[in-house]
Amino acid sequence: MAEGINESFAKVLQRWTTHNNRRAENMNNRLQLGIAGLAIVAITLHLWLRFGMTIDGDVAGVAIRDFPLLIALVLGGVPLVWNLLVKLFRAEFGSDLLAGISIVTGVLLGEYLAATIVVLMLSGGEALESYAVRSASSVLRALANRMPAIAIRQVGDTTEEIPLDEIAIGDTVLILPHKVCPVDATVVSGRGTMDESYLTGEPYRMSKTPGSLVLSGAINGDSALVVRADKRAVDSRYAKIMEVMESSQQNRPKIRRLGDQLGAFYTPLAVLIGVAAWVASGDPVRFLSVMVVATPCPLLIAIPVAILGAISLSARRSIIIRDPSVLEQVDRCKTMIFDKTGTLTYGRPKLVEQLVDPNQDAARVLTLVASLERYSKHPLAEAIVSAAAQSETSSSDTLLSVSEISEPPGAGLRGIVDGHEMQITSRKKLLAKGGGWAERLPEQSGGLECVILIDGEYAATYRLRDSPRSEGHSFVDHLDDRHGVNRVILLSGDRTSEVQYLGEQVGITECLGDQSPEDKLRFVTEQTKAAKTVFVGDGINDAPALMAATVGIAFGQNSDVTTEAAGVVILDSSLARVDELMHISRRMRRIALQSAVGGMTLSVIGMLIASAGYLPPVAGAIAQEAIDVVAVLNALRVAWAPKSLTDF
Repeated sequence: MAEGINESFAKVLQRWTTHNNRRAENMNNRLQLGIAGLAIVAITLHLWLRFGMTIDGDVAGVAIRDFPLLIALVLGGVPLVWNLLVKLFRAEFGSDLLAGISIVTGVLLGEYLAATIVVLMLSGGEALESYAVRSASSVLRALANRMPAIAIRQVGDTTEEIPLDEIAIGDTVLILPHKVCPVDATVVSGRGTMDESYLTGEPYRMSKTPGSLVLSGAINGDSALVVRADKRAVDSRYAKIMEVMESSQQNRPKIRRLGDQLGAFYTPLAVLIGVAAWVASGDPVRFLSVMVVATPCPLLIAIPVAILGAISLSARRSIIIRDPSVLEQVDRCKTMIFDKTGTLTYGRPKLVEQLVDPNQDAARVLTLVASLERYSKHPLAEAIVSAAAQSETSSSDTLLSVSEISEPPGAGLRGIVDGHEMQITSRKKLLAKGGGWAERLPEQSGGLECVILIDGEYAATYRLRDSPRSEGHSFVDHLDDRHGVNRVILLSGDRTSEVQYLGEQVGITECLGDQSPEDKLRFVTEQTKAAKTVFVGDGINDAPALMAATVGIAFGQNSDVTTEAAGVVILDSSLARVDELMHISRRMRRIALQSAVGGMTLSVIGMLIASAGYLPPVAGAIAQEAIDVVAVLNALRVAWAPKSLTDF
């Protein structure tokens, strides 16, 4: 009992801590947005008073037109500088620290406009960064919003609506068509299908009959089902998914931004040059001159401009960048992990092979099977009916009459078609009956299959697969040579045999099947600790792994949860778009480095000139502006589309 109390207390404490952390993050984000807004208003008023009203008066030696800037610097600049001082005491030397020194230097020099612009850049950048981080919390909200708030409990001949948390084990629950299943349960009455792809990764609707298990979060099909609750809502599969998601959010990898990496070197160098100039000359103005020239605008402006250009170019290629930091990371990742369904495959199963007994006519068998399958709720039935419709010798117009249909749970499909007794079952169930069937069946291979008996005699074996994308093999092959990806892994909730078969088709040797969302999260987390990772998926079951990877890429817009969890959403589901993203990232990083390093090099030259006393503060500010213009103009090139963005 004491152990249970301690566990409950730990959970309460964890939730309280998480809540407080989120509240602090939200408050900080609102503060940054407020400071950015105040800076914009102050700059606008200053320019209006300076050029629109042409007011030249002053109060206590301060020009009237500078008062809005002073207000912004006091209310916005002081908190920012204080936070940067805290970083200084922690020995965290980023580019933002030098920006803080620039704010102070600008105030001391009377360059209030320049100081306020730096305040705007700092606060606006932090607000955007906070937005990217907060997107993880929106995943949990999307998950929570997906579940119904109430359930319909059936008591005798009556029904009642109750809150979800009041469902008890053994309660009978009615699930209406197209509604979300509230708990893990067993079907009591009704026949239909459910979409469980969010959890299993299977691209099919799963048939449900009395005795079938249903999972919380699954979407019901066209028929109402009555189920018996096997677990409470808080213990059901969907609740576990949310727990996994929250865990992956708390352990999301920390990414060190390009500007911070460069700033860690540039900031102490600039301060060292400034202090050396002051000490050598005995003139503090030399320090101020160096700091003005050292303002890290190539880092604070050129890199964000390059990132915005890459975001714009990506959007024109149907690639939505939700977290800008992925642009700095995706082309530097060494491990790429794929979900199977909908990423390396098209997510649509097809009949790919018909192994027909020599004594049977293939077209006739297909017509008989399709005639029966059109009444089935089995997930593969649609593929067989579709194959018959596309066949030259069999079509939906030639399907035959069916009677005495039977599809008991787990026993396959039976029926009378045009006077013939038909049975569609699995290899495993047929062999379990004995009778020497093994000698008549073809050799087993990977993928899905069904065995057809006509009038008690073996007629055919049909093999069905979710077709691999046509560009899959060439894409996988080029990752190592062209992008430095030395490990490609296929990680799926599908059957292991099907996963391995697909791996053979696309050239992936490291394949793991039958993976739950927890398994995926655990695996991706371990791989991310060893090397930077990219995870590509398209279902809710992929969301935890998308968040745990260095870069998460979601295909399509099938799930709000998935797109919220991913750093990148590819609307036009194609591996070519993934390649384009990697090339956009590489090109953005190259141009951003050109702008930042080139700008910093020119700034260092300017700092050395200023330290020698040949560049006073005003001239230094002008020189820095010229450097900024060059760096920003170069960064703008990122938005220009090159001739080609793919190389496979």
